[in-house]
Amino acid sequence: MIELFKHILHLDFDWLFANYGTYVYVILFLVIFIETGLVAMPFLPGDSLLFTAGLFARAGHLNLAYVLILLFIAAVLGDNCNYWIGRKIGIRIFDFKIRGKSLVKREYLDKTHAFFEKNGTKAIIMARFVPFVRTFAPFAAGIGEMNYKKYLAFDLLGGALWIFSLTIAGYLLGEVEFIRKHIDLVCIGIIIVSVLPMIISFLKNKLSKAPVS
Repeated sequence: MIELFKHILHLDFDWLFANYGTYVYVILFLVIFIETGLVAMPFLPGDSLLFTAGLFARAGHLNLAYVLILLFIAAVLGDNCNYWIGRKIGIRIFDFKIRGKSLVKREYLDKTHAFFEKNGTKAIIMARFVPFVRTFAPFAAGIGEMNYKKYLAFDLLGGALWIFSLTIAGYLLGEVEFIRKHIDLVCIGIIIVSVLPMIISFLKNKLSKAPVS
């Protein structure tokens, strides 16, 4: 299991295909479900995994239609699971500890609340494209008891945009030789672009709080 987890984090699709064959579809489903559905697992690959899945679909190793449908279902189910965890358990989850360490960091929720305050309801859609915030947005919506019908509508739209845009982007760019030969660099680039808004926001906050000489 540890070996599998390591290869998932490194997006080692060649190893996954060699060891699991068509069960790769199940693995992809579970990774997206867990990343969006369990508030304690925000570090799993999301954006880069979708893009890489698209690349391998272009190479003929995966069926694009199956990937899009399965991962869309996984993303929506995960978010809804996370929403109801937040709604039923709420802030009590921050009292859970493993070996003396909090299961969930409060700072991530605080950043997500700030994200909601700034962007309103559309944050449900925008959060899909921001690592960590993507995992905590449905949890925060549940804690805030956001109207479920409204939440579900935005969640379905956001899930479709996230899954389809990044996976199809990987599929369309799979013909580009540089991308095929440098998948690792491309994935690193996607991660950097994904977290860039958070870095910019962090730096702005730091600069605004800096004392004026």
